[in-house]
Amino acid sequence: MLIYSANKSEFVQDSLNDKVVDKIISTLQENRMGVSSNEVKSWDDSMVYMYRLISNSNLPEDAGIAIEYKIPVTSKRIDFMISGYDEEGNPQIIIIELKGWEKAFEVMQKDGLVKDVLTYLGKGERETSHPSYQAWSYANILENSNENINEQKMNLLPCAFLYRFDKNFEKEIRSEKYKTYLEKAPIYLKGDTLNLADFISKNIKKGDLSKNIFEIENSKIRPSKSLQDALSGMIKGNQEFVLIDDQKVVCENILHLGKNSFEDDKKRVVIVEGGPGTGKSVVAINLLTEFNKEGKFARYISRNQTPRSVYSKKLKGEKKNTEIDFLFSGSGSYHNALENSVPALIVDEAHRLNEKSGMFKHLGENQIKEIINASKFSVFFIDENQKVTMDDIGSKDEILKFAEEKGAEVTNLKLESQFRCSGSDGYLAWLDDVLGIRDTANFDGFNEEYDIKIFDDVVELRDEIFRKNKENNKSRLVAGYCWNWDKEGRNNSNQYDIEIGDFKMSWNLGNTSTWAIDETSVNEVGCIHTCQGLEFDYVGVIIGDDLRYENGEVITDFSKRAKTDHSLRGIKKMYNQNPEKAKEVADKIIRNTYRTLMSRGQKGCYIYCTDKALSDYLKSRLEFSEEAKEYPVGEIESSELEVAERKRK
Repeated sequence: MLIYSANKSEFVQDSLNDKVVDKIISTLQENRMGVSSNEVKSWDDSMVYMYRLISNSNLPEDAGIAIEYKIPVTSKRIDFMISGYDEEGNPQIIIIELKGWEKAFEVMQKDGLVKDVLTYLGKGERETSHPSYQAWSYANILENSNENINEQKMNLLPCAFLYRFDKNFEKEIRSEKYKTYLEKAPIYLKGDTLNLADFISKNIKKGDLSKNIFEIENSKIRPSKSLQDALSGMIKGNQEFVLIDDQKVVCENILHLGKNSFEDDKKRVVIVEGGPGTGKSVVAINLLTEFNKEGKFARYISRNQTPRSVYSKKLKGEKKNTEIDFLFSGSGSYHNALENSVPALIVDEAHRLNEKSGMFKHLGENQIKEIINASKFSVFFIDENQKVTMDDIGSKDEILKFAEEKGAEVTNLKLESQFRCSGSDGYLAWLDDVLGIRDTANFDGFNEEYDIKIFDDVVELRDEIFRKNKENNKSRLVAGYCWNWDKEGRNNSNQYDIEIGDFKMSWNLGNTSTWAIDETSVNEVGCIHTCQGLEFDYVGVIIGDDLRYENGEVITDFSKRAKTDHSLRGIKKMYNQNPEKAKEVADKIIRNTYRTLMSRGQKGCYIYCTDKALSDYLKSRLEFSEEAKEYPVGEIESSELEVAERKRK
């Protein structure tokens, strides 16, 4: 979306008449896009410097200018673009990332990050992308998703302009650590205005009256050939993404429906229901790669960053590949998206979608509605029994409602075959029954072979997971959120968050989004947010005091959750207003959380309960399972009265 566009002479005139910022604000408001006072302050400041820059360059008067260009299928905007032609008539686009920073510091341990000091906006320190990385990544996104850029062989030239930057800190921002990104996108500091003007003048010799910018704006969104080839190679032979049985059937049906939408231009929505271990994510990744290989741009969406990061890394291995990263998106990126601006959106863990977006939940209207609006073809993978926070609003009914509003054709599909928990549908049914989520026929256990153990000593549980993990780095410890995640130690595994007698461990570190596959993360305890949507060979689950066994039943207690737990944010206020509703909401979230944690293991689940009564109860519920395995099916029969009595005991 073009927020402001003009040629050089018009931009200079608008600058002299103080109209540039007014026009930016007007366009944003017309498109119902929010404008903050800090943004206005930043534009007022930066446009003064850009006027000086453009006025002092030999840029042709009819060269194109675009400000705050919104990158399709993202919530990101490019600060400043200049378009024209070089001496040979080749189309050129200069991308300028603008920063009002006065100083910044190198971040040693993390790639492409700096610590900036936002003195101008009155904020403190924060870690953020290096300006050169940011400018290059925006150019990279455009190059790999914009058809006209590829077909017309436009040359994108990213750079960054830190117009207030104190050169006493130049060594920090130009550190050797950032050499790769500085080469891709040169950086200009305070006092470098003439150097940047020279860079612009050398690369744009002829004006285009913004033609190239309009070509970008009106282009179809599709993956570049290089990205298609890369995906094809990444998915081929990767055993983790091989489809089996109904996974293959569901995937092929969705691909067929997507092809129909691309051909007849009709909006379609697919809802795929499936419990833990049915392969929702495997199908989602295959859809992502297949659509993009066929030249139909698609993105994988999840509310939680963890599965996005893990699947992106599994596809690309250890290689840095921004094109692949771009295919993975958060669910809050579409509140400003134009209708049908993306060919296909694939939503994993759709039950985790929120109503509002943004850090403070103040953006947009409803993420389900926005995703359906933004895409010609959308797929929602859902399991309503995995809602684990008060913000989770994803449901089949909500998807149907918004699909109907948009006149979309809806298809319902199901994934039923179980490929986790040793293929044990019985274990999952037993789990639902024992946690009080639903009554099932598996109240007294299951016949299938699945390695489940209840430990009396949490240290023994930890040691067993450590032993299992040595085989292939596919075993992890997880816990209910009953222990605080202290801010001071979030990047230090030697600062213990969870202490139970002699057991002392840290929550997962805050400086990684790939805890589930990191080499050393077995030394930390994961939570629901770092493992939902993922799986391990063996999972060790620590059940805290928020789930107990009292007076003959499994109960939940939200008061035992940690203060740092945001999944139940607002529950105390709700309790004061409506105690029964609050208990019902919290009860469902806590039970769903443990159901999700206890279904992460493909081969086994090991459990420790802080409440001994719950531990004893779980053991008793497994006794009949062991008894059943000793007899052929059908030899143990019980009357309804006996069944009820066993369950009561």
